[in-house]
Amino acid sequence: RITVTFNINNSIPPSAEEDTQEQQKPDEQEPELTSTPNFVVEVIKDDTKQTLVLDCHFPEDEIGHEGEEESDIFTIREVSFQPTGEADWKDTNYTLNTDSLDWALYDHLMDFLADRGVDNTFADELIELSTALEHQEYIKFLEDLKSFVKCQ
Repeated sequence: RITVTFNINNSIPPSAEEDTQEQQKPDEQEPELTSTPNFVVEVIKDDTKQTLVLDCHFPEDEIGHEGEEESDIFTIREVSFQPTGEADWKDTNYTLNTDSLDWALYDHLMDFLADRGVDNTFADELIELSTALEHQEYIKFLEDLKSFVKCQ
């Protein structure tokens, strides 16, 4: 069983917000803000007591390179095993940072995810969903803020 979770909070890269304000000319249209959240993939096998947890993110330099099919648009940042069925993960469980991981093993982990449907196509759809949710929550926040400020 594969579970993917993500949080839209702080998912708009800061460089997009800075570029919008600094470099925009008065007659230019605002660039669309895209939500690129970190996401966690949990792989659970029924016959084990452990869950393989892969913490993934979208590197800022890879965003928007749609024509490059060869490279992955997301990376695995950390890998760990956590007890299956426990709501809170244990900070004491060993977590492997992939910066120190052999590149061949890293490629095998990426292939492992791709074989289970977590690939560039999935990541693009996650970005679309996250962006839509973030925009929806932003509008709701503005409406709530307006109501809160008007309230006496």
